[in-house]
Amino acid sequence: MGTAIVRNGIAFRMELRRINGLPPYVFSTMNGMKEDARRRGADIVDFGFGNPDLPSPTVAVEKLAEAVRNPRNHRYSASRGIPHLRQAVCELYQRNWAVELDPDQEVVTTIGAKEGMSHVMWVLVSPGDSALVPSPSYPIHIYAPLFAGADVRQVPMAGPGNAGAGGHDGPGEGFFTALVETWEATWPKPRVIVVSFPHNPTTACVDLAFMERLVAFARTHEVVLVHDFAYADLGFDGYRPPSVLQVPGAKEVAVELYTLTKSFSMAGWRVGFLVGNAEIVQALTKLKGYLDYGTFQPIQIAAIVAMREAPDYPEELRHTYERRRDALCAGLSSIGWDVTPPKGTMFVWAPIPEPYREMGSLEFAKLLLREAEVATSPGAGFGPGGDGHVRFALIENEKRTQQAVRNLRRALTKLG
Repeated sequence: MGTAIVRNGIAFRMELRRINGLPPYVFSTMNGMKEDARRRGADIVDFGFGNPDLPSPTVAVEKLAEAVRNPRNHRYSASRGIPHLRQAVCELYQRNWAVELDPDQEVVTTIGAKEGMSHVMWVLVSPGDSALVPSPSYPIHIYAPLFAGADVRQVPMAGPGNAGAGGHDGPGEGFFTALVETWEATWPKPRVIVVSFPHNPTTACVDLAFMERLVAFARTHEVVLVHDFAYADLGFDGYRPPSVLQVPGAKEVAVELYTLTKSFSMAGWRVGFLVGNAEIVQALTKLKGYLDYGTFQPIQIAAIVAMREAPDYPEELRHTYERRRDALCAGLSSIGWDVTPPKGTMFVWAPIPEPYREMGSLEFAKLLLREAEVATSPGAGFGPGGDGHVRFALIENEKRTQQAVRNLRRALTKLG
């Protein structure tokens, strides 16, 4: 269907081809309810949006203030990222994962991970192609291939013997089995596999051995791996998330998106990177040369300082999120809502308690907001496979979390 437009008294229809194919955005329903509740004076404890509340590194903020006063930095910058910024992320990868990157051939700066994911699909797939994407998934993982015209085949995150992505046969076994089955059932064969571990929303985590299997599969079948490494630095209980690029030979088939959003709590700064396979990185670099002039240069300069002068900041943030995870999971358990504490990400993926399960995730999330003044994200918003859960983002401190647990205890009267 098109949109009726009237100009100079003449009506015609405009086809919004990509937009008209989008389903209603579930999260907008919850956002509208939150706004209405706050207008009525409700004190909403908001776990809904994974928007980091912790400050960015002080050295980065100070450098930004300094750099923005220099008029030379007010001009157009480089869409691929200034050289020292690309070098800084190479140093970070060497420091954290012993991965060597060529700053000129294997790194391009993106305006956040969502922009990078969207535009790398433009250079990887076209109408008639297909991509494999986990289900449920962060929405842009599903829609970026669709925006590029590709068909998306969704792979269940949970398979037989696999609660999330860690079954009794090893981390990711159920997902990997489902991936192979979906590959074999798809024609024409997919050109791209999108993955993201630690995973949003399910918080599923994998080990390096799983990444090795994934790379071997991609090399055998000549398919590209795109790994969104958004929660690279948020592993708990001694777990260290692996980079796919740690696998020997991964650069032949894989690229990875790394961002300062969660690792350095720089969400609004919009600084990310696509790293890995040189051919893919250079293709995105060429495309971005037509699309943008890059992130504001003072932000790029401040991002360099963050990575070089605050290398321990991600560890400070990790401890904070771990304490929040413990407070929320212990609180939910105390009221009879059983959840599994995640080993990674800044989320808790909570199955809807049995007495409320038939409501579905959207209605249950509405109930929590209405009766407990607690906002969550309904699992249905993350695609098929998510509807039996709600997602809590760990963006409230321990005191506010305890308040939320008290509210939930009063509201969820069917729990034991």
